Amino acid sequence: MGHTRWLNDEEKRAWTAFTTAHALLYRQLEQRLKRDFGLSGLQYEILARLSGAPNRELRMAELAGALVNSKSGLTYQIGQMEKAGLVRRRSCPSDDRAVFAVLTDEGMALLERAAPGHVETVRELLIDVLTPEQVRALADGLGEANRRMAAGQGAASPPRADGTACPDAGAGAGAEAVADLGA
Repeated sequence: MGHTRWLNDEEKRAWTAFTTAHALLYRQLEQRLKRDFGLSGLQYEILARLSGAPNRELRMAELAGALVNSKSGLTYQIGQMEKAGLVRRRSCPSDDRAVFAVLTDEGMALLERAAPGHVETVRELLIDVLTPEQVRALADGLGEANRRMAAGQGAASPPRADGTACPDAGAGAGAEAVADLGA
């Protein structure tokens, strides 16, 4: 057994501030999305990620990894969103294991309605209360933490046995990405 490196007062303050701010911000976002658009925070993130992907589609395994969600949890959410007409699934003819989530026009329209208020809330409660230097430090610090935690966890979907992706996957330009809608 190694020696425990307890958090000092400044580290505890940072940890508590992070966990509390995350919980409070997420609660506000969830409440607004649910009230105004009938979406959960995860469903909003699914729409936002798909909107920024080539041809508005992503392999389910890749989407689950990007959202740090289980494949089964994502499958459930996609099923609910599919019933609402926001997304559809498509399979890859050359790889039976590959299933793609595709953002529908209805899903894109809902995202375009939800995004301004979502981003406004993020800006009001987090971004605008920080200085540009604090925003940069937050992005740098959490970005590094994310990279270290994701290392070796297989967040991206594995390539096909022959090393290629589905040839009819939405690769390339022409996507109607709304990259600035996600928050």
